[in-house]
Amino acid sequence: MRQKPAYETNMSSDQKRKTRYTKIIVAYPFALIAISVLANVLLFGVTPAVVALPTFSLVAALVASAILLLVNHTWLMTSTELTRLNYDMHATPEEWAASGHLQSDVSAEGARELERRHNAHRNATENTVHFAFLALLVGGVSPVTLAAQVWTIGFAVGRLGHSFCYLTGRDGARGAFMSVSLISLYGLASYLAISVFV
Repeated sequence: MRQKPAYETNMSSDQKRKTRYTKIIVAYPFALIAISVLANVLLFGVTPAVVALPTFSLVAALVASAILLLVNHTWLMTSTELTRLNYDMHATPEEWAASGHLQSDVSAEGARELERRHNAHRNATENTVHFAFLALLVGGVSPVTLAAQVWTIGFAVGRLGHSFCYLTGRDGARGAFMSVSLISLYGLASYLAISVFV
């Protein structure tokens, strides 16, 4: 019997790994949605939507969340600028011309660290857009206060943890904090869906 060449065995194990991770990646959002729906139904309870001004408790949670998200933005912005400073990089063609440095002189490490910060900032912005829209809608439907507080504050805490782990290279913890912020987004969305349509 012919023995398989090493590259065929490696391709086979690599393909198995990819197949396994594909299943995890596809199932991941559905698992988070299920967790958020169960939390809304079993832990918090969902009341039918009644359009009204938000309560003071909800406004306080939204304010706290907004402040935490602003802290996160400020931290990412400052970290990006410090990275540029440390590696002699600049943001605009005018800054490059005035500095006397060339983009071609940037070290590979500097380019990687700046890219890390850009990616973290982009990820935070993409998620915060969805959060702002959902949080405003939840604020107007007289939600169960505890549910709204947990989802809004949970999102902001998840984003802060995600940024910290992204910037410090803690991949496992970064994924956990990403899950916290996503469960919070799905929690807001599923709360709205249940309160309006069920």
